[in-house]
Amino acid sequence: MIRKIFVFTAAAAATMLVACKKEGCTDENAMNYSTEAKKDDGSCVYSSAGEDAYTVPTTYVFTDANGNSTVSYGGQIDRLSQLEEMVVVMKSGTEGMVSEQDLLDMYANTGDNGAGNFSFSSSKQLENKTFTNDVQMFKDWMADLVVASNDFASTAADGQAGVLTSGTSKYLFDANGYEPVQLIEKGLMGAIFMNQAVNGYFAEGKMNVDNSDAVDAAAGKYYTTMEHHFDEAFGYFGVEIDFPSSIPSSFWGKYCDKQDADLGSNAIMMNNFLKGRAAISNDDMATRDAAIKEIRLMWETISAKQAVYYLNSAKAQLGSDNAKAFHALSEAYAFAWNLRYAPLETRRMSQGEHATLMNMFPSNMWDITVADINAIAASIDGKF
Repeated sequence: MIRKIFVFTAAAAATMLVACKKEGCTDENAMNYSTEAKKDDGSCVYSSAGEDAYTVPTTYVFTDANGNSTVSYGGQIDRLSQLEEMVVVMKSGTEGMVSEQDLLDMYANTGDNGAGNFSFSSSKQLENKTFTNDVQMFKDWMADLVVASNDFASTAADGQAGVLTSGTSKYLFDANGYEPVQLIEKGLMGAIFMNQAVNGYFAEGKMNVDNSDAVDAAAGKYYTTMEHHFDEAFGYFGVEIDFPSSIPSSFWGKYCDKQDADLGSNAIMMNNFLKGRAAISNDDMATRDAAIKEIRLMWETISAKQAVYYLNSAKAQLGSDNAKAFHALSEAYAFAWNLRYAPLETRRMSQGEHATLMNMFPSNMWDITVADINAIAASIDGKF
């Protein structure tokens, strides 16, 4: 069952009106150049030290004056790995009963190893980094997945949970035609990875911190607090230090690459991560802030365009191959849901507009029509 919870405020609507304006700095040589700006508003800022003030590296490698690495985001790597292993367990529901307690233990990382369900130990967890208001929603989706997995031998139908097959691929659906594993995986990409990066580590409370002294050089922590927070945001993007030379097989780096042909997203995301981190190491906060804005805008756009991609791919399959259609529509729902996590400072869709968008998805996917899909896609395209 899809459970929809939204909050709309006048302040959010006001913020949306400001964020939608297309004026800004249009000079690519400026530190605060904006790819969103269509009209220059005279706000361009230039480095007083000139273009050669410092070097921006081509890979995410940063060191101090003694050559010690100042990059650290191990906690983010652990959480990416935890979700990957959770997905494997959830997908096994097409072949047998999945334990709800196992999923909850993995989500909360019980005993630092998911109660024995993870292949590694870590003190990090997924649950306590999930957007607080949405924790129960994910637990409810886990419960839905478990109920569906109990019917793994049944063919999914309207009102009947079970499995649908397309070629050699099997997908587990609840009684309303939603695929819980996609709602959980793609949803947590937003509620943890995206939200923690764009609203957590890029927020003023995490950026306006010490940038003078190493946290603990004696313990090998050669980075400043600000550098570390920026690194943790990069960690949640989930790519290798040489992205896009190396493309990940899952999570945001994968979908960034999928949208690259249309958006130029690979270069925009990686170049701004590199530029922003180099700026921090050189106390250039104007460039840091400009890079953060570009990352926030593109992260939101990737999610929007990926939702539209899955909506469009579902149309040709609806009715003839519902396994593929409902699989794509479940992914579309999750990516559309993730627009909820775009920062108020830059978001293109207000909370009220987002609530309207999500309510366009039917409670029962078996009822959806091509006209419904077109309307949902048009609602997203109208903002992006």
